[in-house]
Amino acid sequence: MWGTWGKIAALALLVTACSGSGDGSTDTGKGDDDGGKPRSGDFTMLSYNVAGLPQEISTVHPKDHIPLISPLLDEYDVVVTQEDFDWWRPALDGFDFVHYHERLRAEATQPHKTAQYPGPEATGVDLAKRPELQVGDGLGVLSRFPFSDEARVPWDGCFGGFTGPGAADCLSAKGFAMVRLELADGVEVDLYTLHAEAGGSAEDQQLQADDFAQLADYMTAHSQGRAIIVGGDTNLHTDSDHPDASGDADDEIWAKFLADTGLTDACDATKCPETDSIDKIAYRSGAGQEDVTLKATDHELPRDRFKDPAGDDLSDHPPLVVAFHWSAP
Repeated sequence: MWGTWGKIAALALLVTACSGSGDGSTDTGKGDDDGGKPRSGDFTMLSYNVAGLPQEISTVHPKDHIPLISPLLDEYDVVVTQEDFDWWRPALDGFDFVHYHERLRAEATQPHKTAQYPGPEATGVDLAKRPELQVGDGLGVLSRFPFSDEARVPWDGCFGGFTGPGAADCLSAKGFAMVRLELADGVEVDLYTLHAEAGGSAEDQQLQADDFAQLADYMTAHSQGRAIIVGGDTNLHTDSDHPDASGDADDEIWAKFLADTGLTDACDATKCPETDSIDKIAYRSGAGQEDVTLKATDHELPRDRFKDPAGDDLSDHPPLVVAFHWSAP
């Protein structure tokens, strides 16, 4: 969980001292001898916070576990990752941490992958608000479907640095990323992944609400009328009384976001039993008659599949997998 970045203060001191089961199958038979049968297909999506913090400050074992995660990603048609860092300040160059990203993708054969995080200035990070920033946004996409229009957007605010209150969120360029998936010729879905503000202080809680309001506004401006899938680490406990600074519970923040965007939580759509995972996937179909229709058909947290030989979890987050069916005219 992102709150563990509070331990990066210790790492800073150290630096100073050292100075798919699914195959993306698709029927694209529009206009052939079947009388113009609608195109359709099925695919699987994994959202996974891979706990890619430096081993020196991690509460788990990323140095050992990330290479074990890599071949497991290959089972899924679309993968969105969080804490998958591929950009950092030069002060971290001497740590094994700098190889985690390449090891995570080493055995994943999805042909389409997001590019390296281009740096804070290129993505509009306000360094006045994040003067202690150490790493990029940690967001990644791997896909068997081609995609375009890659974008990365930082949250407008953050709280917490090396010391003091908060969960050290300002040490990262946290925010959300978007790509436009092409499921078939002319069949497009806007795919988002995110990592929201962590921490339980009043300011953290208010920023969580602000994050989802910012994301909803972006979707309205950039994905108006389009089909959308969003997955990631929301840091929202939607089955608990966990009020933010305005008195709203986490579930109210999530419910407002879904209402503002027209999205459906895949857990609700499939009547899943795991309703309090902070890792979530939500979706909506396109608004027009000619647009793609999406339906979540399965939702699972396959913890047993993501364990090391000793039986330990490969991350401090569970993997979240949702199966989708899509159709288009």
